[in-house]
Amino acid sequence: MPCGMRRTIRTIGAIILLLPTVTQAQLQPPSAAGAAAQPAVVVPPPPAPGDLPEFARPDDPWIYRGTDIPWDQEWLFGEMPNGVRYAVRDNGVPPGQVSIRVRIDAGSLYEKDSERGFAHLIEHLLFRQSKYLGDGEAIPHFQRLGASLGNDTNAITSPTQTVIQLDLPNARGPVLEDSFRLLSGMIREPTLSEANIRTEVPIVLAERRERGGAQARAADASRELFFSGQLLASRNPIGTVPTLEAANQESVRAFYRRWYRPENAVVVVSGDANPMMLAKLVEKYFGDWAASGKPDPQPDFGTPTAPDGADPANPVGETRVLVEPGQTRSLVYAIVRPWHEVTDNIEYNRGLLLDSIAQAIINRRLEARARGGGTFLFASAERDKSARSTDTTYVSFAPLTANWKSALNDVRGVLADALAQPPSQAEIDREIAEYDVIFANMAQQASIQAGSKLADDIVNAVDIREAVAAPDTILAVFRDMKARFTPNEVFAHTQELLKGDVIRALYLTPEAGEADAEAVRAAMLTPVEVAVDARSAAEAISFADLPEIGTPAEPTSREILFSNGRERQVEKLTFANGVRVLLMPTSNEPGRATVRVRFGGGYRSFAKEEGAYAALGSMALVSSGLGPLGQNELDQIATGRKLGFSFSMDEASFRFEGQTRAEDVEDQLYLFAAKLALPRWDPAPVERAKAASLLSYASLATDPNGVLNRDLDWLLHNRDPRFATPDPEAMNKVTPEGFQQVWSRILQQGPVEVDVFGDIDREKVVAALSRTFGALAERQPLPADVESQRFTFPAANARPLALEHNGDADQAAAVMAWPIGAGSAGLPQSRKTELLAEVFSNRLMDAMRERAGASYAPYVGSRWPLGVDSGGTFVAMAQLPPAQTDAFFAAADKIADDLAANGPTADELARATEPVLQALWRMQSGYTFWMNQLEGGAFDANRVTYLPTIIADYQNTTPAEIQALAARYLAARDGFRLAVLPSDKAGSAGMQTGVPAAGVPTTVGR
Repeated sequence: MPCGMRRTIRTIGAIILLLPTVTQAQLQPPSAAGAAAQPAVVVPPPPAPGDLPEFARPDDPWIYRGTDIPWDQEWLFGEMPNGVRYAVRDNGVPPGQVSIRVRIDAGSLYEKDSERGFAHLIEHLLFRQSKYLGDGEAIPHFQRLGASLGNDTNAITSPTQTVIQLDLPNARGPVLEDSFRLLSGMIREPTLSEANIRTEVPIVLAERRERGGAQARAADASRELFFSGQLLASRNPIGTVPTLEAANQESVRAFYRRWYRPENAVVVVSGDANPMMLAKLVEKYFGDWAASGKPDPQPDFGTPTAPDGADPANPVGETRVLVEPGQTRSLVYAIVRPWHEVTDNIEYNRGLLLDSIAQAIINRRLEARARGGGTFLFASAERDKSARSTDTTYVSFAPLTANWKSALNDVRGVLADALAQPPSQAEIDREIAEYDVIFANMAQQASIQAGSKLADDIVNAVDIREAVAAPDTILAVFRDMKARFTPNEVFAHTQELLKGDVIRALYLTPEAGEADAEAVRAAMLTPVEVAVDARSAAEAISFADLPEIGTPAEPTSREILFSNGRERQVEKLTFANGVRVLLMPTSNEPGRATVRVRFGGGYRSFAKEEGAYAALGSMALVSSGLGPLGQNELDQIATGRKLGFSFSMDEASFRFEGQTRAEDVEDQLYLFAAKLALPRWDPAPVERAKAASLLSYASLATDPNGVLNRDLDWLLHNRDPRFATPDPEAMNKVTPEGFQQVWSRILQQGPVEVDVFGDIDREKVVAALSRTFGALAERQPLPADVESQRFTFPAANARPLALEHNGDADQAAAVMAWPIGAGSAGLPQSRKTELLAEVFSNRLMDAMRERAGASYAPYVGSRWPLGVDSGGTFVAMAQLPPAQTDAFFAAADKIADDLAANGPTADELARATEPVLQALWRMQSGYTFWMNQLEGGAFDANRVTYLPTIIADYQNTTPAEIQALAARYLAARDGFRLAVLPSDKAGSAGMQTGVPAAGVPTTVGR
């Protein structure tokens, strides 16, 4: 059950806790109040054994021992004499795929001081070489089977576990068995040789370097403070430079022998295969695994302790101030309690649900305070059980100004109110309605849960020492306990949430001298006034009370636009006002539907001087409201419904999108149509978005990745100011009145296409469209100068352009880019350029990772815009040490020239093509694939014409075609070169330095 209610710690500003990469449950000791009144949940009998594998235990599933949570009968559990446990199930989502997870109960908390980073290093070494796979063969082998690196073949190391992950497509017969054999060799007999260690350590150090910088220091500081006195304070999974450089064959093997033992292993398999066969494969390849000697005892992770003489009502302990120039101000305080292993039963999970309601009410109040003129940009309270070390509530916020004390008092005032009196029943009922929609939708979609997620849920439950529950069980428990959601009971859980043994606080500031640890501690100890004005007293809003869009109008034409079997029939509707619609009802994904609205001209619609308003659109357009609904009312009207309202834009169009369900499609359509027809222009969201931009701008200069996020899109569009990240000078000129003027014009212009795909009733949706988008006034056409725009690419430069960052001296980034085609007429060729990028990526990975770990994860991508006839890019980039930038450009040049002269080998192309094909075949089972491919097809016939050739365009590509593409796009002209270097090296690197253009400077002082 906890897998359905698990939350992650919310990251605020730069305070990022380096905790497990898997999520953890918010846990709460069960409350006895009302327990006897709860209806019993009966555990169903186990299935008949039948032809079971030798060690399968359907009558005694190990994960459910000691709990009354009903067993999820889809899983078959087993436990072998050597201690290996397994869980397998049949799952056909996506078809043909089998997801395998091998979990080892050892992470960075299991390391000795001299072994820091060894758990993660061994994860790397498993893929380097093993019993059945030679040096560097693992990744290429699985690529040939269609498993892409990162997405399908991956691993994680957390403080408490190491997990090898393989999502194997087309996993049939011999391929599946051979993959089990290879994985068993990787886990049981990796080649932990001195040579392999010397190869992998630089790659791990490159990963460490690329994850370093100000944010890493903030994460380290928060971990050291919040887990003071415990192992977690000093056990970052990435390790330390001295211990990694000192790693050798003997020391690494010693760690492996201690923890890579069968009794520490769990194998989880979920996929499109017979579970009996899966269980037998686990038993065959892991059943004879033996380890010598007795296992080591589990390490003592330590317990948080309260400071001597602390006030039990406000036990403030150690506080700390971290100064990081350029970073956004943020303050996090942790209310820390000891971690205790729990009895994961139904009553315990009822407590979790009460916790969730209490926490949701607090966070809604904090958000209301921020929107209503609070002194903080945003704030949250999140409970998390961290790495089986603490049970902590993290209160996080970002002050709007240097007056952090006012922001702290503001946040604490809201929490003081939560501790002073119970919430209202109306507040509770609102959150109940939200959760009911979530859990009901989970139960409705139980049959389409991805096998990879189901496998991860088991792994994560094992990690936190809990069980799992089927979605219908979660829903049943939630609905059966609604009588427990009373003000007094939620109040009791609120008090537990906001009290602990010790409170520790960390303030991150860009300004030295702004605060010290004692000032933060004194502010935490200062009594605060109860802030009662954040409580919501709003009455319910009904869609029936909202103004109509206009006069309803039925479509003037309906036609089948595309058909690929009865489940994949796409209908095109045309309305008299020019709106066009694509409809695709499906039945294989119950409870899921998506509404997407494409409109207007995208970035083309802005004048050159309106770039700042383009940037603010993503942050403020939706929240500025519609009709009578402001941001708070938009939240309120969505209560008890599944609605979404995301906004994005590209060169050619704007997009609204919402994930919904059949019963809420009409309301979803109304929201989007009303935003076009009845826009509201509340100034507060614009001012808030403006403040967020101003607060975060300087942080973009503190590492190479931030500079690339800030400037790369702008540079690749030849310094078009519409693609620039607005600097403070530009942002300070923005006004709510200017925002309204720009966006009110844009919302009225250009074509509108509405796509509704998923589990929908076709005729009900058509009727809803007639009342919403069919009722819109006729749109204004895009101006001729907007339609005719072309995007240009920067000139090639033999001397790379050098930009500066203010971060660590050992961090740099290098980019090489070329212009390629654009437009839907080139769709077949766009697919082939993706394969060129994959081939290039594999070569660049080999060149840079093996060059003494020059880069951990180079990136190569091809972007071919379909809605415009210009602006396509082919980009290769890597993060690396400054001294390696020349090596990157040399490697990229060499790869481009060789591919243009000789093309790839047949094996290289197969390694690039097979993962793409397998991904396509898997994605075709979901409606989202068809929606993404046909989006825009109501106006652009090429999207429909070239859809049937998608498989052939990849599958039939030849090495000669890749060679020709490389010659046309990569060798026909020199690339655009960019380096992001530390500020003290950029001017002396023999490169051209950044110069202002179009009023937008390129130095870090922007």
